[in-house]
Amino acid sequence: MSSVLEKTYASATKTRVSFLGLGVMGYPMAAHLVLAGHEVCVYNRTTAKSEAFIKEFSHTQRVHMAPSPKEAASGSEIVFCCVGNDHDLRSVILGSESQQGALAGMSAGAILVDHTTASAEVAREIFAHAKTLGIDFIDAPVSGGQGGAQAGQLTVMCGGESAPFERVKPVGMAFSKAFTLMGASGCGQLTKMVNQICIAGLVQGLSEAIAFGMRANLDMNLVLDVIGKGAAQSWQMDNRGRTMVEDKFDFGFAVDWMRKDLGIVLDEAKRNGARLPVTALVDQFYADVQQLGGARFDTSSLIKRLK
Repeated sequence: MSSVLEKTYASATKTRVSFLGLGVMGYPMAAHLVLAGHEVCVYNRTTAKSEAFIKEFSHTQRVHMAPSPKEAASGSEIVFCCVGNDHDLRSVILGSESQQGALAGMSAGAILVDHTTASAEVAREIFAHAKTLGIDFIDAPVSGGQGGAQAGQLTVMCGGESAPFERVKPVGMAFSKAFTLMGASGCGQLTKMVNQICIAGLVQGLSEAIAFGMRANLDMNLVLDVIGKGAAQSWQMDNRGRTMVEDKFDFGFAVDWMRKDLGIVLDEAKRNGARLPVTALVDQFYADVQQLGGARFDTSSLIKRLK
């Protein structure tokens, strides 16, 4: 069974690229790059994932794997990355004592694109370091979850300079439905923070509404169908409302990762003075879900606190 859904790819110059990080998001994103006709070299800390990727797409004769970020990045015009957090990102891109990172293998004029949800601070740090090497860097976190990655329908929010962005966009559209420059370095990450603030509030409101309706003995599938045609409609309601009623929470983006993201948001709010009372409260509600054993449940599991 393919790791991605069928998609019609827009025409783009075939490019030699690398993809670092083959997790639940990175694997299908890299797969869409291969299917769009690009030559792709992959790296993953767990070699078995790289091997599985090569096995799945070996028939294309456009896939390779490398044992380190440096070797994977060598010779590529664009290096894409999607890892866990700031620490992982620094390790893969900047390297450590035991392993040289991707920048060490890249040539001047190449572009590094990071799809990790990370801090604006680390984005600006890598941007500045890459500049000293003649390499462009774009912070480009994504929204759309595992399903969006598999369908090649992610929304990508970018921070960086316009010229490298314009070079990257036609390639990145292989796994995207929107690929937008939001401003200077760090603005992609800041936009993703806004996205996560919205999601936190929406999911909590939806959880309370569904729990209330169930207590009132309403047919909640019918309720969701009706109110989903009005002002209460949202992506979360359309895609997670019925599964919340059914107590199903296995849709990819885990509570652990949401808490990581909200931690980044709250740290940034301390720096810029923004007041986020609802976000801070929902973060603690997610901590409750973790205590209930739901660390790997998806974010709609907030309702478990209320049932």
